[in-house]
Amino acid sequence: MACIDLNSDLGEGFGVWRLGDDGAMLDIVTSANVACGFHAGDPAGLLRVCRSASERGVRIGAQVSYRDLAGFGRRFIDVDAEDLLADVVYQIGALQAIAQASGSAVSYVKPHGALYNTIVTNREQAAAVAQAVRMVDAALPVLGMTGSVFFDEATRVGLRTVAEAFADRAYRPDGQLVSRREPGAVLDDPAAIAQRVVKMVNTGTVIAVDGSVLAITVESVCVHGDSPGAVQIATAVRDQLNVTGTEIQAFC
Repeated sequence: MACIDLNSDLGEGFGVWRLGDDGAMLDIVTSANVACGFHAGDPAGLLRVCRSASERGVRIGAQVSYRDLAGFGRRFIDVDAEDLLADVVYQIGALQAIAQASGSAVSYVKPHGALYNTIVTNREQAAAVAQAVRMVDAALPVLGMTGSVFFDEATRVGLRTVAEAFADRAYRPDGQLVSRREPGAVLDDPAAIAQRVVKMVNTGTVIAVDGSVLAITVESVCVHGDSPGAVQIATAVRDQLNVTGTEIQAFC
């Protein structure tokens, strides 16, 4: 029987502004990538999300990013490696305290947005992120993209890597994600997305935007919490995986 983790980006509201339905998503996913305040999230909101995750037995991951609230962490920043390392250490530490106060713990780390995409190929920044995680807790797994230099650097410093695929994002022929600035980058048909995820999990393949077939490794599937219809999409994915006999459980 196949086994898969479902993760989602949560805790991304700020003050009176709310993004997505964190409560509903926590009833669906097994791992929550919780913002750490650099791209989104405020302390009170993060505490609420971590408490809710703890009550449901959902694993909490630190979703670290560039310091970019205005751009939601989706803009590349040419930050010095030492500064990036310190920023990542700071973010993990902040969420560790909030998770602990909620009766849980940070179980893994996942980079967000532009940082996630940058460290697929940027070795200097990838090394800084990997080293930061190792300095905080070498037992923390990192969630990311197979074939990335981030995974190379994480493995080099002894971190466990967990391969992620995206339910609702289009793939380029080289295996990277299509930029959100391009048409069709974010998928929105729940039934089609659910079938796509089942194929990813069962065959280890996904169709790229040019029609080519990509081989992928999938241990966790990301269902974005901020997409239109996010709850419906995540529900359809979970239901279809259940129908096909896939066991859904956290990877850590």
